[in-house]
Amino acid sequence: MKYYLIAGERSGDLHGGNLVESISALDAKSEFRGFGGDEMKQRGVEIDRHYKDLAFMGFIEVLLNLSKISKFLKEAKSSILEFQPDVVILIDYGGFNLKIASFLRKNNIRCYYYITPKVWAWNRKRAWKIKRLVDRMFVILPFEKDFYKKYNWEVDYVGNPVLDAIKKHDVVDVNINNKEKDIVAVLPGSRVQEVKNVISTICNTIKQNDHIHFVIAKVDNIDQSIYGILDGLENVEFFTGETYNLLAKSKAAIVTSGTATLETALLSTPQVVVYRTSRISYWIGRMVIQIGYISLVNLIANKKVVTELIQDDFNTARLNKELQLLLKDDSVKEQILDDYQDIKKLLDIGSASKNTAKLIVKYLQVNT
Repeated sequence: MKYYLIAGERSGDLHGGNLVESISALDAKSEFRGFGGDEMKQRGVEIDRHYKDLAFMGFIEVLLNLSKISKFLKEAKSSILEFQPDVVILIDYGGFNLKIASFLRKNNIRCYYYITPKVWAWNRKRAWKIKRLVDRMFVILPFEKDFYKKYNWEVDYVGNPVLDAIKKHDVVDVNINNKEKDIVAVLPGSRVQEVKNVISTICNTIKQNDHIHFVIAKVDNIDQSIYGILDGLENVEFFTGETYNLLAKSKAAIVTSGTATLETALLSTPQVVVYRTSRISYWIGRMVIQIGYISLVNLIANKKVVTELIQDDFNTARLNKELQLLLKDDSVKEQILDDYQDIKKLLDIGSASKNTAKLIVKYLQVNT
């Protein structure tokens, strides 16, 4: 079978790579092509466009880059028609991929979606549109299956790929230059705008806590000068490609909202979640978002497990207060860790990539 995959972000590339590996084990004649990154390429996918070119964040940034996005959409459509796949597998990245799904429907090309667009968060009526455009949906959060039932659509809950990644990772001891201080991991994000929006407040907090050793999890797909504000601080150390190992060794973590919040929970590290965007984007978000939390940890648990500091609440005083609670209040830490265990039990139904691959191959065989 011929498979075309589209992943527009770092996490999508990781999960896409694992999915390709699982499909390859089941389909000896599989061929892969698509939009993605290094993880997918290493598993044998011919990459037409790297996700680094597609990482637009927030309403304003998307508006400012509409011409680029339009260009990449045309490129993807052309590549799909040239490749003539048996199925196109869309991975997250809803704004872009739903336009591709519409194109696939018009051209009678089979469309599967792995890691659903977060329509349960805002504009829920889009669920009807997705149902119309997508042949099979593979969801990774337990509540999503029940959500789509409200739209008379039976989707497949396959488990969570983040848990897969955690299970596959063998924690190794990183050489942290720590002089008997508490270690706090800082995960400021994987996109330029994410890091820009949080780095100054985090820097101010670090300066006020010279008794804590902060390890910064950098990513290599953005301009490294963005971390420059932290250069020269004696209680700061930078690491690239060591996020899981840093979390495993840290007493607490400061994490920008996103997939990293769930990774932190599954590695049993108490955390405070932070998030800031432009005032216009935040105002628009407040108007349309229909959920009570932004972190995956709280969404999955359907209650407050970790503190979320959003927009104006994300300031040096509040961040410092929450950080001290995580480090010094054992009751707070123990409650968080107990809730983390409940989340793990809820998500652990086997390998998400293997479960999804089995269903994809089965559905293709039935419909071929």
